[in-house]
Amino acid sequence: MINAILSVMVIAAIALIGGAIYLLRRGGPKKQPLLMLLLAAILFANVAILAIPNERGLSPANNEVDASADAQPEQ
Repeated sequence: MINAILSVMVIAAIALIGGAIYLLRRGGPKKQPLLMLLLAAILFANVAILAIPNERGLSPANNEVDASADAQPEQ
C-alpha cells in the first residue's frame, strides 16, 4: 500500500511542476506557481525520506521493520 501512496505523491509532484511551469509561462502573479514548486519539492523530500534506506538497509516504508531491533539491550 505504501508503494501506491509514494507513487501518487511522485505523480502529484510532477503535475505540480508542470502546472507551475504553465502558469509561469502564461504570466500573471508569480506567487502561486512558486508555491506549487515549493510543494513539489516538499513532496519529493517526503518520498526520499520514506524510500531511502538507513544504515541497516531498512526504509521507513519497509513493513519488515522490527521494533525490537531498535530497543536498547538491558544491562
